[in-house]
Amino acid sequence: MVNPKIIVMMDYVTSSVITCIMENESFSASDAMKAFYNSQVFARLCDVETGLYRESGGYVYDLYKIEKKHGHLVQLEI
Repeated sequence: MVNPKIIVMMDYVTSSVITCIMENESFSASDAMKAFYNSQVFARLCDVETGLYRESGGYVYDLYKIEKKHGHLVQLEI
């Protein structure tokens, strides 16, 4: 069972990312939710083992943008 605090953190990050998608990509709330919920990034956010729920909404949104640009998640060179 997942710690309720972790679920709250996941929900907060999800809300932040959906807001970013709506604002930056001119998506409706429904379309933004569909786009994010169907992404690899969202699947990783929901996987407690990745720890992605600890990151900021902006960071997770950047990962989402990378996934959309490349069609999948990629690790960019630093």
